[in-house]
Amino acid sequence: MADRQKTVSADSASPFQTIINLWPYIWPSARPDLKRRVVLATIALVIAKLVLLLVPYSFKWATNALTGELEINTILPAFLFGAVTLVLFYNLARIGQLGFNQLRDALFASVGQYAVRQLAHRVFVHMHRLALRFHLSRKTGGLSRIIERGTKGIETIVRFTILATMPTVLEFLLVAIIFWWGYGFDYLAVTAVTVVLYVWFTIKASDWRIAIRREMNDSDTDANTKAIDSAAQLRNR
Repeated sequence: MADRQKTVSADSASPFQTIINLWPYIWPSARPDLKRRVVLATIALVIAKLVLLLVPYSFKWATNALTGELEINTILPAFLFGAVTLVLFYNLARIGQLGFNQLRDALFASVGQYAVRQLAHRVFVHMHRLALRFHLSRKTGGLSRIIERGTKGIETIVRFTILATMPTVLEFLLVAIIFWWGYGFDYLAVTAVTVVLYVWFTIKASDWRIAIRREMNDSDTDANTKAIDSAAQLRNR
């Protein structure tokens, strides 16, 4: 059966391949309500990033008001208007950003839990379809810990993809447009090179940490295998 074929390997699959395999669970064809949640969460994400980008401009407008470069008819003195603008607009922008981020998380919670349930059910059904020889020869304790760890990791991957990676890429594109428009291509090029180097270093450091994490997981699996299987053997005596 096609659904029983191995499509992702923990040792060779790339993050993009993992996301591609998880996408049908993030965007389920049979659940238009969850699709709407994904769309609304994406809209809230974009609004939150736009509000965040307005925060530096609030400092600019407040500074211009204090220096007299901002010509706005108001009954307040210039210094008082600048201070009021700085405090009110900054706090409103921060509250708005946090509010839209919380709305995004609330909308996407059902999508993440749906993906976890579907994949956990798929693993459960697949395990019961395997031959008896597999269950007799497989170490139950280690296998149960691997399944538990994989199920918990699904939601982390889904949330990281939609709620962390996408906002970061979107924010970088918006900031790049602002830098190019306000400071020119040279400033944008320096910033882009810095970000690329930072991403490269982060990936290398993450790969180093992943190797340590896998060694820790192997030790944890081995310990759980010995604890459960040894207890089962004692009961069978």
